[in-house]
Amino acid sequence: VVREYKAKGRFTDILLGVVAIDDAWCLIIFALSLAISKALVFHTSNTFVFKVIFHSLIEIIGALMLGGLIACFAPLFSKFIRTQTELLIYTLGFILLTTGLAILLHLSVLLANMFLGTVLININKSNLEFFDVLKLIDSPLYLLFFVLAGVNLEIGLLKGIGITGIIYIFFRTTGKTVGSVWGGYIVKVEENIRRYLGLGLLPQAGVALGCALIAKNDFPEVGGMIFTTIVATTVIYELIGPLCTKYALQKVGDITIKHHQEI
Repeated sequence: VVREYKAKGRFTDILLGVVAIDDAWCLIIFALSLAISKALVFHTSNTFVFKVIFHSLIEIIGALMLGGLIACFAPLFSKFIRTQTELLIYTLGFILLTTGLAILLHLSVLLANMFLGTVLININKSNLEFFDVLKLIDSPLYLLFFVLAGVNLEIGLLKGIGITGIIYIFFRTTGKTVGSVWGGYIVKVEENIRRYLGLGLLPQAGVALGCALIAKNDFPEVGGMIFTTIVATTVIYELIGPLCTKYALQKVGDITIKHHQEI
């Protein structure tokens, strides 16, 4: 939405930063929760549970270190790149390298790649070119991701997620809005940012679907219901989320109706 309407301003900067941090914490908490859930389901020993938690922390730290290390090496040979095609191949190569090593070392693929991007852009702002070139292929990749999500969707479970979906939507929406206001008070940001930040955080897609797919594979008995709930609520959030984000951006003045009409 931000890219579509070319939004710019303090609210937009804070929104993008919060989204990035939100995704990172989501992956970290999910990794820990997944490990604890496995320990509780398949084992009863308290000692084993603590071992699993410790092992999960090692995996998370290892993923962050792997992504950061590869990010430090990625720009070294970029000076030999001459065309956009070469840059695209170069960037995809490092993403696949990070993914392959994470799988080989039994680390979180999502966290490793997220930290690859985080460290890469913070080392040098000129490294933004690595991300800009991915815009050439991001649309078909997003479509492919949602197609794969649809393939794993169990239609028969949709009728049973009514109350579960309502509870999920209620608590997620409440958490986003109340958390934004509360966090805004703590860091003393402007009132209009506190008021509308929660609306900007409502869209739900990639990270939630990815985590749900992992849960589906690791917990066959309940994973189908988890995944179906996330897919169904994602459809709802993707219908209302962009509208809420656009409304928030307009209210804080980062986009205008006139600007939108020109686009």
